[in-house]
Amino acid sequence: MITHHFSDGLYAKEMRVPAGVAILKHTHDFSHLSILAKGKVAVLMGDEIEIITAPACIEIKAGLTHGVKAIDDCVWFCIHATDEKDASKVDDVLIGA
Repeated sequence: MITHHFSDGLYAKEMRVPAGVAILKHTHDFSHLSILAKGKVAVLMGDEIEIITAPACIEIKAGLTHGVKAIDDCVWFCIHATDEKDASKVDDVLIGA
């Protein structure tokens, strides 16, 4: 389940991810923060995989291919600086090709 949160110049994508489910690999042209609010995940950042347990806040560097696989049921937030406030367009604005 995805919930979108918008504020002035800031966007947070809240994802509730069941154990065993992966968030697809992707990149961004800018660095951003991700917050694991609940659970345990395996995070792929480039060629490295790190196991992270909530609560945790990590920086995802610009241009770094990254993805997440839930080990436990988890709540994962991606935090981005953007003026886009349309939930149907925000991924197109943020995710690199």
